Amino acid sequence: MHNRPTPKFSIITVTYNAEAVLEDTIQSVISQTYHHVEYIIVDGASRDRTLAIAEKYRDRITRIVSEPDKGLYDAMNKGINLATGDYLCFLNAGDSFHEDDTLQQLVHTLGIGELPDVIYGETALVDKEGHFLRMRRLSAPEVLTWKSFKQGMLVCHQAFFAKRSLAMPYDMRYRFSADFDWCIRIMKKARTLHNTHLTLIDYLEEGMTTQNQKASLRERFRIMAQHYGLISTVAHHAWFVVRVVLKK
Repeated sequence: MHNRPTPKFSIITVTYNAEAVLEDTIQSVISQTYHHVEYIIVDGASRDRTLAIAEKYRDRITRIVSEPDKGLYDAMNKGINLATGDYLCFLNAGDSFHEDDTLQQLVHTLGIGELPDVIYGETALVDKEGHFLRMRRLSAPEVLTWKSFKQGMLVCHQAFFAKRSLAMPYDMRYRFSADFDWCIRIMKKARTLHNTHLTLIDYLEEGMTTQNQKASLRERFRIMAQHYGLISTVAHHAWFVVRVVLKK
C-alpha cells in the first residue's frame, strides 16, 4: 500500500515594523494541523514590537533573524537561503492560511508518487479583523503554465508554493514586482503544476499607494516584455500600456 506524501513546507514571513499584524500570521502558522513545517521569520531590524511578538512564540518558530536588509526581496532571498523544506511558502505579515487545516487539505489533494514542482490555489481578501471581503479579482486558471501570467498574476504569490529545488533568488532590480518575475521563472523550469482547487490564503487587503502602484505597473510591464516579448505584451495589454505610458 502506498503512503500519502508528507512534504515539508518552509513558511517564510518577512517583517518590518509589523507589530499590528504579525501575531495573527504567526498564530495561523502554528495552528496548522499539518506538522511537517518549518517557520522562518526574517525581520529587517524593526523598531517597534515586532521582534518581541515573534520572541513570544520562539519555541514554535524554527528561525528568527533580525538585521537590516535592502528591502522586501532581499529579506525574501535570505529566507530562501535559510529554508530546508520541500516547498517554499511566503506568508507576509498580515496574511494567513485560510483554515487551520489548509496545509493538511492541500497535501490530501496530492497524488501518490513524485511531488509536483508547483502547488497553487485561490486567495480570499480579508480586512484587518480577518473578515472575508471577497475573492481575489484574478482567479487561478484550471491549468497553470508560465504563459498564464500574460493575463497578469493569476495566482497570488502567497498561494504559489514552489519546490525549493527550483527556486532562484528574487531579482533585486525590481522593487515592487520581483515576485511576478520569480513566479514566471519558476514556472518556466517546472514540469508539473498542481491545482489544489482550494482557497489557501487570506490576504490582508491594504491599499498600495498610487505612487507605488504606478511604479509596480511599470515594472510588471518590463517583466512581461522580457518574458513574453514586447509585441505580444503590448497586444495583450493595450489598456496596460495606456496606463503605464500616459499616466503622468
